[in-house]
Amino acid sequence: MITHLDDKNNPTMVDVAGKQVTHRTAVARSIVSLPDEVLNYLVDGDLKTKKGSVFQIAIIAGIMAAKKTGDLIPLCHPLGLDNCNVVISLNEKQEVVIDCTASITAKTGVEMEALVGASIAALTIYDMCKAMSHDIVIKETILLSKTGGKRDFKRT
Repeated sequence: MITHLDDKNNPTMVDVAGKQVTHRTAVARSIVSLPDEVLNYLVDGDLKTKKGSVFQIAIIAGIMAAKKTGDLIPLCHPLGLDNCNVVISLNEKQEVVIDCTASITAKTGVEMEALVGASIAALTIYDMCKAMSHDIVIKETILLSKTGGKRDFKRT
C-alpha cells in the first residue's frame, strides 16, 4: 500500500493524528569507496584537506541535513529531532562507513532523517575529495534498523 496517496490518487502527507507517541529511532548507513589517490591523504583516520577535516565536516553536514529532511523530501513531516549522531569509520576494505542514528519521541518515525543524514555526509565527502579524484563511488545507502511505531525493523 502506498501511504502518500489519498483516495483519489493525489499526493498527500500521511495523517499521523491518530498514531501513538512513542520513542522512535532509525539507523542508516552509507558506504563510500575512495581510490588510492584519495586514501593516500588519510592521516589518523581522517582526510585533511585545504578545506579542513573531511570527516568532521561530513559529520556536521549529515546532522544538518537530517534536521532539514522535511524541507528536502516533499511529503515528509517536519520533525524536531531529539538527537542525531553521525559516526564515520573505515572498514576492512578501506571504505568509508557512515552511520547516522536519528531519534525522536513522536507520532512518526525518523527513517528518512537517518537516510538523508548518511547520504549528505557521503556527498560531502565526495565534494571535499573530488579535487583529488572523481573515481569516488557512493556505493550504497541503506536503512539498518528502526524502532518504535507499528513494527520494528533490523537488517540481517
